[in-house]
Parts: sequence; structure tokens; C-alpha cells
Amino acid sequence: MIRRREFIALLGGAAAAWPVAARAQQPDRMRRIGLLASEPLPPVQRFSRKLQEHGYIEGRNVRVETRFAEGLDERYPVLAAELVALPVDLIVTWGTPAAVAAKGATSTTPIVMGAIGDPVSVGLVSNLARPEGNITGFATQNVELEGKRLELLKDLLPNVSRVGILGNASNPFFAVLWGKLRPMAERLNVALELFEVRNRAEITDALGRLERARPDGVLVSPDTLLLTKRSEICDSLNRSRLPTVYPFREYAPAGGLIIHAADVGVLFERSVSYVDRILKGTKPGDLPVQLATEFELIINLRTARALGLTISPMLLARADEVERFGGLEVDHQLVLGRCLHW
Repeated sequence: MIRRREFIALLGGAAAAWPVAARAQQPDRMRRIGLLASEPLPPVQRFSRKLQEHGYIEGRNVRVETRFAEGLDERYPVLAAELVALPVDLIVTWGTPAAVAAKGATSTTPIVMGAIGDPVSVGLVSNLARPEGNITGFATQNVELEGKRLELLKDLLPNVSRVGILGNASNPFFAVLWGKLRPMAERLNVALELFEVRNRAEITDALGRLERARPDGVLVSPDTLLLTKRSEICDSLNRSRLPTVYPFREYAPAGGLIIHAADVGVLFERSVSYVDRILKGTKPGDLPVQLATEFELIINLRTARALGLTISPMLLARADEVERFGGLEVDHQLVLGRCLHW
């Protein structure tokens, strides 16, 4: 895992080779950007590289102050308050708990949500077109995607009748997700069983309950706390032979069977344009919250084989990426374009 010191090194590493033309366009004073997330995962790293493309060079005209909760959501309010107290010129967040904490810490410091499920339903903005206040950003459309994940599970297992939902009940977005998913499950004639956690310590117990309950399949809800335990979650569900659909691409290298997700890395790259505009004087509330337009479907054939599952050619054809494992070789095959609207 990349820690804070390594992350800062990544931010500054390319500065010496940065083109002279780009340097000439740099802002004329040092800026401080706060970054509030659970871990320094690849989307956060893509954000740092995109900052460089906009002329913001770590240590030269920008300092990125990172605060990572590392799966402890209760730390977010304290970390957000630290960033406001520094002070920073702007805060970038990943996930609902981080955004809620940032908004609770300040009504004046601009906040850009790098990725969030649905900011309207959890009360962070009044509407997408004109969020008003000090917050704007980018939404993953995870409410709609969770329905598509359930449909994927039904496509994989046509006779599925019981689906377990692993969710973080302390995340306010989960209540929204749960409320939207139940009517769809009824239409598909699928019974949902909730296995909830409220912190990292409860994940192992929830996985044990899932193994004993033996649902036909599982959905792991989109949540950054759960994401920090992705290896344990994938290992347990695979060992229990429970076919599972996951919400972030980071579950793929951990052995996740199927991943259907918004491309969060693209959202973080797009967020840099908002950061740049806000630092140059635009009010956050005048910038509409933008929705994800690029999505990924990843299928792990090694995991399918271990679970004794056959992936239909039709489902494979819908995938963006198919992971094929032979010995120690890993082949990532891009099958279709990355925008999926089924």
C-alpha cells in the first residue's frame, strides 16, 4: 500500500522533467489542497498527475495535504477539521463519509467531491445543476449501478433467488442504496438478505454470517470502508464459494469475480478542472455536479473457474476487461469500449 510519504514523493517526482511551457502557465502563488479519502489508491494518484498537467507542481506552487482515514470512518470529522485549520484553499474528497465530514467542518472552504454515490439523496447538495454553497463535484451513479449489479448476478445465475448484501450501515448512502434496491429485487423475484457492518472490526463476523447463510450470490455495496478490506472480503467469499459482484475495480486484483463500476480514476481526473477553476475564482456552487459517463465491467475467469462457474459468451462480450490466468501469466483483454449503458 502506498503511504503518505510515498504519495508526496509521487506528486513531486515528475516536477524536474515538466515542460517549460507548462511551468510558464503555473499559478503565481503557493496553493494548498486538502485531500480527504480512505486510502491513496490509483484514482488519487491519477488526480495528482492531472494536477501536474494543469501546471500545479508539488512543492513549487502547490502543496497537497493528504488525510487518509484507512477504513476508520469515525476519523473523517477530525481529519477534515485538521485540513480546515491548516488552512487549505480547497478540499477534495472520495466517498460519502468523507464529503459529509468535510461539509460539516466548513461552510466556507470550497469542497470538490472527487467521487460520491449520490450527493442529493444524502443532503450534501440541493440539486445537481446548481449545488449552491461551498460544495460541488462528481457522482458515480452508484444507485443505478447497484441495480445493474443485481441484474448481472441474475444473468450469471439465472436461478438466483437469495442475494446477500454486504453493506456499511454507518455510511448514510447505504440507506439510500438499500431503499432503491429492494423494489428492483422484487421485480426480479429475488429475496435480499442484509449483512451489515458499522466498522472494520465487524467485517470478519459479517463474512462468517454470509458463509453460514449460504445465499445464492452476494453484492458488496459501494463503500470505501469495505474497500480497505477488499482482500479479506474476496478471499472469504471465494473460499465460501459465493459468486459476488463488486463495486470498484480495486477488487479485481484481490480476486473479485465480477466488478461493475464507474471509472473513479476518470472522475478524479475530471475533478482537477473544477479545482483549477475554483482556485482561479469560480464559486463551487456555480459548478454543476457532474455524473459519471464511463463505466467498467471486469470479469475474473480464474475466480469463475475456482467457483465452478461458466461465464456465458454473451456476458463475456459485454465485458470491458477479462482477466485470464495461465500459470503465472496474466492477460488483460480489452473486449469492448468502456461506456456501458445497458
